[in-house]
Amino acid sequence: MLARLSALVASHPAPTTLTIECLDDAVAAAARLEAIAERTGGDPMRQQEETVAGILAAVRRDGDRALLDLSERFDGVRPEPLRVPPEQLRQAWEATPPDLRQALELAHGRILDFHRRQCPPDLQVTGPYGEGIGRRWRPVERAGLYVPGGRAAYPSTVLMNAVPAAVAGVERLVMVTPPGPGGWPNTTVLAAAHLAGVEEVYRVGGAQAVAALAFGTESIPRVDVISGPGNLWVTLAKKAVYGRVGIDSLAGPSEVLVIADHTARVDQVAADLMAQAEHDPLAAAILITTSRELAAALPAAIEAQLADHPRAAITRQALNDWGLIVVAPDLEQAAALSDRFAPEHLELLVAEPEPLADRIRHAGAIFLGPWSPEAVGDYLAGPNHTLPTSGTARFAGALSVETFLRHTSLIRFNRQALEATGAAVITLAESEGLTSHAESVRRRLQQG
Repeated sequence: MLARLSALVASHPAPTTLTIECLDDAVAAAARLEAIAERTGGDPMRQQEETVAGILAAVRRDGDRALLDLSERFDGVRPEPLRVPPEQLRQAWEATPPDLRQALELAHGRILDFHRRQCPPDLQVTGPYGEGIGRRWRPVERAGLYVPGGRAAYPSTVLMNAVPAAVAGVERLVMVTPPGPGGWPNTTVLAAAHLAGVEEVYRVGGAQAVAALAFGTESIPRVDVISGPGNLWVTLAKKAVYGRVGIDSLAGPSEVLVIADHTARVDQVAADLMAQAEHDPLAAAILITTSRELAAALPAAIEAQLADHPRAAITRQALNDWGLIVVAPDLEQAAALSDRFAPEHLELLVAEPEPLADRIRHAGAIFLGPWSPEAVGDYLAGPNHTLPTSGTARFAGALSVETFLRHTSLIRFNRQALEATGAAVITLAESEGLTSHAESVRRRLQQG
């Protein structure tokens, strides 16, 4: 930690053990951001990859029996039957408190409206000789939706995966989610499945659930695409089965980067950083600010909100290991550092967020201004909350309707079009040494 910033932070001492790192050097900050982005990679995962490979092989070989054995081993329950009875989904919805039902319905409606607007149109073009070329979109037949359990229940993830798949027109939605301590998934997760129209839910999680979706078992059908976030084991399993099935992305731990100026409230910045840190000990929470006063006051503000926090241990570990405060000389450098990290979630708590948003090149989702906390995106803003992590926002985007669609090119030449372009096709084919390519055109042109 640099001396100048250390002295400033020392004037706002934190009462307990938060040790969030502070930097005001751009080079050091960029290096630290890269290290945070890569926090789940490298050779240490080799052992986990071997374990996942063994799980995949067992499920592929032994089907349902392997799922039951692995669930008993990892979750402490033997989920027989694997499928949640459809009437239990309806009962879960009916048992949901009215205020929670209304919140789920509001979220579902907003997510549905936004994703309906994403549907891409088919493309039809008529060429200069009357030839037709185009592209058409069709849904995959079966989609596997992974909804994590473990440290928390995520009914929002049910909606964020099921809605775009349904809008795409997928015929069969297959949801997998870990069994809880009593052997059944979280009731609100089941209620969200009912609301979203998912009728086929299996109580299995982890790498074994991904294997079941990729290979199929006696109970669980093989699917075409697997979507949904999960822990490291789920991510490694999705990576291993990609190619046999499609996947949405390889999601890492959650992350937020906040760019703030002197107008930002320190209590709001603290809450927004903690909103990501409470997910997971590997979650990253980063502040880049032009205000030294904000940087200095932040640790104490976080400590105040950690008092009596039900997930304080998780939140504190994430902030200590993967938290970062950077003081930047101006918003231009703040934006450059943000692009270097390519955050999953980017909050702009600045006086004029729109011009700064235009400057940003790499981010999964951008939240503009003090009334747009990242939490609204998690639950009901409308755009999907399954976003690229670990720097992949440089080349990837959010889960969408197109995740569950594939496009097919359509080409219809007539004689005039082939006569007008055939000589060029023959020339190109012969330049590549592909004789029959050229001959397939030449024979048609020689016909009377």
